Amino acid sequence: MRDQTRNRQPQAVQHMNLLGLPGNNRLRQDHGLQNQEQQREDWVISVKGKMEQALRDGSTTSWDKLCIYRVPLHLQENDKKSYFPQTVSLGPYHHGNKHLLPMEFHKWRAVNMIMARTGQGIEIYIDAMKELEERARACYQGPIALSVNEFTEMLVLDGCFVLELFRGTVEGFQQIGYARNDPVFAMRGLMHSIQRDMVMLENQLPLFVLDRLLELQLGTPNQTGLVAQVAVKFFDPLMPTGEASTRLNPSKLKPWLERSLNSLGDNGDLHCLDVFRRSLLKFSYSPNPRSEEDPLQLNLVDKRQQQLVHCVTELREAGVKFKTRKTDRFWDIRFEHGCLEIPKLLIHDGTKSLFSNLIAFEQCHIDSTKDITSYIIFMDNLINSSEDVSYLHYCGIIEHWLGSDAEVADLFNRLCQEVFFDPKDSYLSKLSDEVNYYYSRKWNALKATLKHRYFNNPWAYFSFFAAVILLVLTLVQSFYAVYAYYKPPS
Repeated sequence: MRDQTRNRQPQAVQHMNLLGLPGNNRLRQDHGLQNQEQQREDWVISVKGKMEQALRDGSTTSWDKLCIYRVPLHLQENDKKSYFPQTVSLGPYHHGNKHLLPMEFHKWRAVNMIMARTGQGIEIYIDAMKELEERARACYQGPIALSVNEFTEMLVLDGCFVLELFRGTVEGFQQIGYARNDPVFAMRGLMHSIQRDMVMLENQLPLFVLDRLLELQLGTPNQTGLVAQVAVKFFDPLMPTGEASTRLNPSKLKPWLERSLNSLGDNGDLHCLDVFRRSLLKFSYSPNPRSEEDPLQLNLVDKRQQQLVHCVTELREAGVKFKTRKTDRFWDIRFEHGCLEIPKLLIHDGTKSLFSNLIAFEQCHIDSTKDITSYIIFMDNLINSSEDVSYLHYCGIIEHWLGSDAEVADLFNRLCQEVFFDPKDSYLSKLSDEVNYYYSRKWNALKATLKHRYFNNPWAYFSFFAAVILLVLTLVQSFYAVYAYYKPPS
């Protein structure tokens, strides 16, 4: 037994020695190389598959139709409420969100009201939207999880709801069949929240969808532009201007809208937010498009790059005066003879969301000018503190319903954080240069200092002139005294 054990031990040692032979090492190395090569081939196949998938997705994507975007994360990270709807969802981005589901019932009420009023069947609306499904889907950024039928149903439901709101605003909700105390289809407090949701970038429907649905309701084709006209009236309460500036002359409204809508080429590349933006810029506005020589020259706005002009307090110390400009275009700022004329701006609890979404659209849409962004950055330059807001309010330039002047200052200071902007493209760049030149002249600062410190009330002027007269009389008296000494009378 002991001998068998001795025999096995050398065999085990011999077996271990065999494993360490050079031939066996080469076998293991070859086997490892084969595994590495196989893993590499699998990885290369995976990379090629991803490339082919990207090509397939790119071939089915129509970038030229894209006009409804998701708000970039760097803009929304500190204030999601300004960009996400709180009452009603329109389009696919927020479709089915739990807190927005109660409004779905009222959307179906709108559909039933339209069918009852027109005597039509829902089939013609479904068929019409199914024809537009692919074109409408191309307007949205990124993949949409809804199926063809789900997407078509959403277009019908949301589109009919929007048109009922527009029609009720023009004709009166009671006149089109809704009760006086209707919880949604009435000019009540909830309507303001709905209007605010409807100008959010992620909560849009293509305008050609609404045009087609309106054509079906009216039974007449070629209604392009009519929805845009009604939308301007519907969103009138959101205008950040005085009451007089929001009342457009009907005879001028339609020609302006036609020129404005045609400026983008294809009317389908529009939505209510863009129409609202154009109505803010008004009909006599001449756009300042980005230079074609360097279309992608953008700068990230920070406190060094966005400083177009100095704040109100510093400009006042340099002798710049401020005055309300009487115009219906809130962006139309002028600087003449040391006086900065700024149209009146109304600020309410929805202003931050409104301007945030307008800026986001200008940031995302390459064919859009950056004029709202330019205006907000200019106002942000002027407003650094609550004292700046207080003085602009004193001049009649800013009127607000927020809690304090400090809240207004904070609003402007936050609006343009992380915004891409080239100051050279600003329509206010020339005006800013003129203001800065006036600010840099020392004589203007000296005059302002004298006025603010020594002539800040009428009595100071009387005292100054009295002192001058007294000084002149004293000089005259001294002159005659000296004259009489050297040339006494004979």
